[in-house]
Amino acid sequence: MPFVVRALCLASVTALGVAPVSAAADDWSVAPSAGGRDGRPYFYAEGAPGTVLQDKVSVLNPGGQPLTVRLRGADADNGGRGALSVRAKAKDTGAWITFADRTVRIPARTRADVPFTVSVPPGTTPGDHPGAILASAGSRTAAVRVHLRVGGPALSALTVEHVKVRDGRISYELVNRGTTVLAPKLAVRAEGLFGEVLDRAPRALPVELLPGRRVALDEPWPDPPALDGVDVELAVTAAGGARAEAAATAWFVPWTAVAGAVSGLVVCAGGAHWSVRRRRRSRQAGRTGQPHREAELTGAVT
Repeated sequence: MPFVVRALCLASVTALGVAPVSAAADDWSVAPSAGGRDGRPYFYAEGAPGTVLQDKVSVLNPGGQPLTVRLRGADADNGGRGALSVRAKAKDTGAWITFADRTVRIPARTRADVPFTVSVPPGTTPGDHPGAILASAGSRTAAVRVHLRVGGPALSALTVEHVKVRDGRISYELVNRGTTVLAPKLAVRAEGLFGEVLDRAPRALPVELLPGRRVALDEPWPDPPALDGVDVELAVTAAGGARAEAAATAWFVPWTAVAGAVSGLVVCAGGAHWSVRRRRRSRQAGRTGQPHREAELTGAVT
């Protein structure tokens, strides 16, 4: 039976062999349907604009009570610090997903396989369009990622922006300017007035940067120089030839010592000023024949 016809049918239901009757109601799970491809951690689909792709999502209910699950598509997103999340409203892949049945009632100790389609609109930009399938029951929501690659020329590009050095950390922002998901690597180098003070080889960052997304990250620097002017350089690379560099200048000054030095200069300047005034008054007194009085170095001279 063609899939477009099957998609109009209710989800197929398969009884599980053995499941503990005492399983809690929130033990249910959602995953890609096996379909001969056991252990898929996510959905992967690829097609040209205008293609209709098809697959199945499985919801397992090992509990002793029936379970009602609601399904919907979502667009994947990056949180501000790079953590993966989903957008509140689907406009991309999530909006292209259509389920055979959005609400599925699953008997106890049963698995439901729900067919769905991904209809890629004509004119869609080539590249990666990450999404997710969300399943909700009661107060709990579970997700399965959907990796959709739309055929055509793809671009891998990124920029590094807003580099700052403060409080023992190097903060910066990464922006995916291309059309592919990036797994960036970061190298850090810092040059001071007297030579190199920091050199970190490229390492993988704990972020999966989605197309068009911006994330704010930072790099710890717990032992910066005590007194120096430093040029900090960041170099970020990713597969597909993506590369970007950015730099910032930072001054490390021990302000406590500076404050003490400034206080000393103020005292010295005050003493010099008092000495000049005393000599001036002495000369004036000598010319007029009048005596003068001196106060201790705690007030004015009269």
